[in-house]
Amino acid sequence: MRRALHAAHRPARAVTAGAVVLAWSFGGVGVACAQPAKSPYPTMAPIERYLTQNPADEITLARSAAPPSISSDADVLVLGTRGYESAGKGKNGFVCFVQRSWAAGFDDPEFWNPRLRAPNCFNAAAARTELPQYLKRTEWVLAGASKEQMIEKTRSAVADHSFKSPEAGAFSFMLSKDGYVNDQAAGPWLPHVMLFVPHGQAAAWGADLEGSPILGKDGSEIESTVLFIPVRRWSDGSPAPAPAQPHTHTK
Repeated sequence: MRRALHAAHRPARAVTAGAVVLAWSFGGVGVACAQPAKSPYPTMAPIERYLTQNPADEITLARSAAPPSISSDADVLVLGTRGYESAGKGKNGFVCFVQRSWAAGFDDPEFWNPRLRAPNCFNAAAARTELPQYLKRTEWVLAGASKEQMIEKTRSAVADHSFKSPEAGAFSFMLSKDGYVNDQAAGPWLPHVMLFVPHGQAAAWGADLEGSPILGKDGSEIESTVLFIPVRRWSDGSPAPAPAQPHTHTK
């Protein structure tokens, strides 16, 4: 698909950053040292396990994705039994929400992990071209679609241009200290911003080259390319930990 279906269909090729592997195509971050032969989450859990019992908690978590100067004026979405619903109208064009595991690539072993909660805050460009794909995928999940059915639906949406390439300038904040990006991280990864660019443009950004601060690789043709740039501080202004080791290029 030409965009990172945020949760695109496969781990937009794994990108190593120290001991971390980024493997999300929808704007999330998967962290793992190596993908297991079999997924510990082969099927979807009961929907109740993906929901937050207290919507106020989800609102707070969603806003933690970006600095208060941005998130306090952003739209906020909260996941309910019928999909994401508005929990607050903003005025700056940003949209903050908490992604679930199906934002990952279709090949990600934690695609159905009910523990995942990834706070994300899209700017207006990303909200126009990336967010609709994630919301549609969520709609499919709640309707009971299998992963295989979701893949086929995605291919069709790309073919008929329902899913569009990332708009110029599309990016998001993932600066929360409180998310849970996967079992390997057992919490957040590193605060980072993400750029969404059309498939095939990773090299043009110098992504994943030795010493480059930009991480990411092109995934399949039916997903956007997501570029990750770790930053020094969390959304509350506190300093972030340094990566376990410098990023080095591997062939």
